[in-house]
Amino acid sequence: MDSLILKIIFLVFFVLTGIIRKPYQREIKGNTIIDNRKTPLENGLLAFVLLGMFVLPLIYIVTPLFNFANYFLPIWANVLGILMFAIALYLFWRSHHDLGKNWSPTLQVRKDHTLITNGIYRSIRHPMYTSLWLWAMAQALLLTNWIAGLSGIITFGFLYFLRVGNEEKMMLEQFGEQYQAYRQRTKRLVPFIF
Repeated sequence: MDSLILKIIFLVFFVLTGIIRKPYQREIKGNTIIDNRKTPLENGLLAFVLLGMFVLPLIYIVTPLFNFANYFLPIWANVLGILMFAIALYLFWRSHHDLGKNWSPTLQVRKDHTLITNGIYRSIRHPMYTSLWLWAMAQALLLTNWIAGLSGIITFGFLYFLRVGNEEKMMLEQFGEQYQAYRQRTKRLVPFIF
């Protein structure tokens, strides 16, 4: 598939994620934080993900700077990338929608925080992470460039593996046996599998 078309498709998905997240960012502004586990490492990981999933792809889309690192994929791989990003967008929206005022971009518990176990959370504990894994894989299939394409998998991988255990620990401390029972009946990322 033409590189320009793939770049435009990626850019459209990229903009849609911002549109999805914006109202939830506004909704949580007034919420009081009662447990904030945002550390310098957490801030660094978020900046690293910003670099790999936003900055490098945008540089690749608008400049020829990384063209020396382009690779070719068959059209079926590009189509798979489009489907993966579409599923990622749905999961991204659904997880924000189901969390509502409980959503936070970092490791925080807010006043009146409740454990969400309905909607998409009925099947998996971390659907937003699932959506971001799908996004990162779609990025590699749409932005056929060794730098911009793979940077999402690398940077999000670091964030995920260094953060998810801390997030689960925080939820266990906040919700105790209720979260433990929830963990036992759900999978982390993919229903019935993992």
